[in-house]
Amino acid sequence: MGWPIVIICVLIAAMFYMRMKARADKDRREPDAGIAILDFGRAFPDEAIRAIHATADEKAYFVRLHDGKAGFMAAHGTHFVCHLIEAGKVNVGNVTSGRGLSVHFTDFSHLDGVYEFESPDIAAEVSLWLLGSFHPIFEPVQAR
Repeated sequence: MGWPIVIICVLIAAMFYMRMKARADKDRREPDAGIAILDFGRAFPDEAIRAIHATADEKAYFVRLHDGKAGFMAAHGTHFVCHLIEAGKVNVGNVTSGRGLSVHFTDFSHLDGVYEFESPDIAAEVSLWLLGSFHPIFEPVQAR
């Protein structure tokens, strides 16, 4: 006599679980540039983003900051891992396709990888951000 009640309760619980899972899946968003900018702003509130470029698959974003520094964001679920690139802490190489960069972060190596962009122009611009952000500070030489 008790088995039908147990089966009905299990069926109701299963339906409730499937409904809640469907609602959670609907609310889950894919990461995009807006979320990337918000996450970077939360991680580094004193840094102002000047420009941003996404990889071709939009799983990573490279940013140029207001003071010439560069940053990087990699998608993990619906949020981003944000990294402020420090001088001397990145190695950049080209890839055979011409649209990508091989990036090695010496202080954050789990983000290393080959990042492909929509065009070779974007890859070149990002490489200049990464390499140009590390200009040493020289004292101006006085002419005699």
